[in-house]
Amino acid sequence: MNNFHSAKSVREEMNAKGLKFNKAFGQNFLTDESVLEKIVDAAELNKDDCVLEIGPGMGVLTLELAKRAGKVISVEIDKNLIAPLKSTVKDFSNVEIINEDILKVNLAELFKEKFGEKPVKVVANLPYYITTPIVMKLLEDKLPISDIVIMIQKEVADRLTASAGKKEYGAISVSVNYFSKPEKIVDVPPHAFVPQPKVWSQVLKLSVYSEPPVKVKDEKKFFNLIKGAFGQRRKTLVNAAGNYPPLNTDKEKVKEALCALGLSENIRGEALSLTDFARLSDLL
Repeated sequence: MNNFHSAKSVREEMNAKGLKFNKAFGQNFLTDESVLEKIVDAAELNKDDCVLEIGPGMGVLTLELAKRAGKVISVEIDKNLIAPLKSTVKDFSNVEIINEDILKVNLAELFKEKFGEKPVKVVANLPYYITTPIVMKLLEDKLPISDIVIMIQKEVADRLTASAGKKEYGAISVSVNYFSKPEKIVDVPPHAFVPQPKVWSQVLKLSVYSEPPVKVKDEKKFFNLIKGAFGQRRKTLVNAAGNYPPLNTDKEKVKEALCALGLSENIRGEALSLTDFARLSDLL
């Protein structure tokens, strides 16, 4: 069985198969066994679990998922890696490799076809350049996902987990906390990968809520309020939201709603909590 727990072994395997790291796909392959173990432990897998893996690369994480889970579907965009991947997991009958762009896959159909009605856990070492679109696709599509364990750029992880008032706090912070409970697992240095990225990474676990922690009358209005509030984050919420056409409101209405909630008309979006945004959205 292939051993990809060192930069040397990965490079040797790539060279042997005539492969090159594809920068366009953001390929940085994890080689650190301790980090690998923390990822799989965070997913809390057992033989009844169904797993979607995104971007398996050479399959180092795929192997560990196959050992612990009941069924693993790995979606890899790079067609050149499909044959090596299949070779890596050839001893496991519970793994299926799919050559697709995860952002173009109808996940609802995929889940129904491959997993039936069972809940799914997502485990992935995500490409940095499409982290946010993938995370929001997984959450917004309201799929039967129980947990998401992902390796992402540390800076992005800080934004996803930020609370109101922090400089990293933004629309993505509010959205992620609406759909899930985020938990930082471990920081990962550049030398844990081959090739080495220029930044630190972090393993993050999102425990997906069956029901959001706050209830809103109009979810579309709620998310438009968040987008408007952070679209011009240096402006007051009254100006930022009042100038955001999709929200379909005006500054006076925003000012009145803030006053009714006991909040200053000069407050900025970055000072509002998830609960504040829900209450303000309902008033508007």
